[in-house]
Formats: sequence, structure tokens, C-alpha cells
Amino acid sequence: MNRTRSLAGAAVIDSSPGRSDEDTVFRKISLRVMPLVLIAYVFAFLDRINIGYAQLQMKQDLAFSDAVYGLGAGIFFVTYLLFEVPSNLLLEKIGARLTFLRIMVLWGLTSAATAFVSAPWQFYAIRLMLGIFEAGFFPGIILYLTYWYPSQRRGRVTGLFLFGMPITGVLGGPLSGMIMSGMEGFGGMHGWQWLFIVEGLPTVLLGFLLYRMLPNKPDDAAWLDDAEKETVRAAMNADHKDDAAHGGHGHGKLLAALTDPMTYVLAFIYFCCACAVYTMTFWLPTIIKGIGIANVSTIGWFTAVPYFFGAVGVLVISRSSDRFGERRWHVGGTLAIGAIALASTSFVHAGIAPVMALLCVASFFIFGGGSLFWSIPPTYLGRNAAAAGIAVISSLGILGGFVSPTVIGWIKGATGSIQTGLLALTAVVLIGCLTVLIGLPRRALRVGTDATHS
Repeated sequence: MNRTRSLAGAAVIDSSPGRSDEDTVFRKISLRVMPLVLIAYVFAFLDRINIGYAQLQMKQDLAFSDAVYGLGAGIFFVTYLLFEVPSNLLLEKIGARLTFLRIMVLWGLTSAATAFVSAPWQFYAIRLMLGIFEAGFFPGIILYLTYWYPSQRRGRVTGLFLFGMPITGVLGGPLSGMIMSGMEGFGGMHGWQWLFIVEGLPTVLLGFLLYRMLPNKPDDAAWLDDAEKETVRAAMNADHKDDAAHGGHGHGKLLAALTDPMTYVLAFIYFCCACAVYTMTFWLPTIIKGIGIANVSTIGWFTAVPYFFGAVGVLVISRSSDRFGERRWHVGGTLAIGAIALASTSFVHAGIAPVMALLCVASFFIFGGGSLFWSIPPTYLGRNAAAAGIAVISSLGILGGFVSPTVIGWIKGATGSIQTGLLALTAVVLIGCLTVLIGLPRRALRVGTDATHS
């Protein structure tokens, strides 16, 4: 049967009229749902990266050491871990709209309050609170997308959602630099304080926007007619029947997810992904400052370049994976290349251009492979296990976001260099890549009933 590739969201489009109609429905869903979740994730990731820019000023203003900064940046993930599973289980009960409203209002207010810390214990406390309030947003969105898209479409839509990570770096770097330099002294406050306020408060308004415009599930969408809703139900039911045919899990309880060994394998892989992603997030401004760029605003513009390549990587790698119906090498292989490129920056001392080139390569593959990983857990877990399983994997794996900045901050404080830390990170990520390549069962890497395996 002839098939044509869709450039707008379908992994593979059959030439039959029924398949074309289905693709039209999912395009309509993508136009309504994906801009909202993408914008929301841009603000979520902006909240993650602004600490990396703020520390360029706040460490000096508040007399914080690299170890204090590293611990404060990473401690966020401790409470984030503890509250992710309850939040995702609550989402299933009360719906996505109320869940995202609660999360975004509280995290926006707390992020803005970071502007007023003056001592390490306050810094740690506000970061712990931020972890509590932001917990559940990321796995909640991943779960939410499983309500709307079958597995063969999920690679690209997950990639589009996680496109928010690098695109935030492209926009957030220059924006953060301009806020910190342009608003320094305004109202008697430092630039880093204005950074948290200006980038935190809009999140509160966005939470109310999502509550108003985002349906809980396809059946609640007023902009889908009955025939279109039935098309979505048929596609999802066919996908879930295929779950059973391929041994997909049907456990619907937290205990079952906790007792499945593969849950911990997937969590370890995500831990390695998080180590790589958050090393880039928290230490990229420091790496660029170390190659001779001193001005805060200029650092912001320089960081935008690797993030741009990361954005391209997310789109290219997710599209390629869906097109060829392949996940293993698209995740494991790309993360390995990215980690090696990032570690290689420690050995280049010949100037700005070689380091920037390596950072661009690292960003392309780390963000591309790291985002694609999240198309794997929902496929393995199946419909019933998704809420608990995704939250467990996310909450355990996100510890990489605590370990990588904390360890690198401690090593940098002790040695004056992050080289050893980057090498340790690379070793961990390579173990994770090997786990992807040899440790995952085929059913976890399935790309729907209509994927092409050429």
C-alpha cells in the first residue's frame, strides 16, 4: 500500500480516505492543544534556567559559593520528586485543567518570591517550596498527551512539547541577560531580583489561560464534533488493543508500577537524560563565561546559540524516529554523542569557536535524544498504568537534576574547574545509553500499529 509522509504531525499517513480523515482530526487537535502546552512548558523551563543566569550576579551580591548555588539549584528536585506521583494520580481524579491551574499559580508566585532571598537557608527553603508546587507539571503533560494521541503519533507531539526546552534557551538567554543588565538598580533592586519577578508572575496568568482553554479530554472538547471524537476514540482503542497484543502492561495501581522492575530501568535512563539536560541548563552560562565572555547580556546571547541547535535537534530526531519507527538508537545513540561532545569542551582551550561548536553539537543531541525518551514509557506502560508509572519514572529519574548541578558545583568549588564533573557526568550518561541499547524490551520501543520498520 502506498504511503506518504505528513509534515504536520502524523507519523505515517495511509493514502486511504479513512486514514486521511484521521490525520485531519489529529491536525486539528494539535492546532488547539499543542500551542498551549508548548507555551506552558516554555515558562516552566524558563523557571529552570533563570537560576543559571541569576547566579552570575546573585552569588556575588549574597556571597554564595558555588557549592551553595549548586545545592540550591539541585535541592528543588528533592521535593519535586516526592510530590510528582500524588500530583499525577490527582490529575486523573480532578482533571488536567484544575491540576495545571494549581501548579502554575503556586509555582509562579514562588518563583517571583525568590527575588527576596538574602541567606542560604532562605534560598534552600524557596527552592524546596518551588519543587513542591511545580511537581506534577511535566509528568502531567506527558500523561495528558496520552489522552489525545496514539503511540505512532506520540514521538512528534512529545518532541513538539519538549521543543519548549531548547527554544526557551534561545529566547530566555538574551531575555534574562537584558533584564539583569537593563533593570539593575531599578526600584532599588538588583537585576537578578527583577529576573525572578518578571519571569515568574506571567506564569500565574498563564495558569488561568490554560484553565479556560484546555479541555480535560477529547470528549470534553467543544471544538470537536461527534464524528471527530469517535475518530479519536477509534484510534486510541486500536492503539490500546495493540498494547495488549505486544504485552503492554495493564496495571492501574501505584503498587503494580512500583513492583515492575522495568519501571526502575526506565527511571534510571531518565536519570541519565536529566543529568545531561540539567548540566547544560545550570552550567551553560558558566561554561561560556569561562571562555572569556564577561558581560552578562553577551553571555545571554551566546547561550542562545547552543539552545537553537537543541531546538533543531528535538524536531529532527523526533521526526526521524517516527518516520523510521525506531526508538532505541534515536535515544541511546544521540545521548551518547551529546554527552561526549559536552565533556570534550573541557579539553579545548584554543578559543571561543571550537567550544561553541562542541556545545552546539552537545545541545543538538542531548535535547533531541532526551526529549524523545518520553515517547517510550507511555508505550510500555499502556493506558491503565500511565498515570502512576509515568510519575514514578519522572520522580525517580529527575534526581539527575539534583545530582548533576550539586556534584559539579561541589567539584568546581573544590578544584576551580568543572572538567572532572563533566567527565563523571559523561560516564553516567554513557551507562544510560548502553541501557537503552541493550536493556529495553521491544514492546517498550514499539511505534504504533502503522509505523514503518524499514
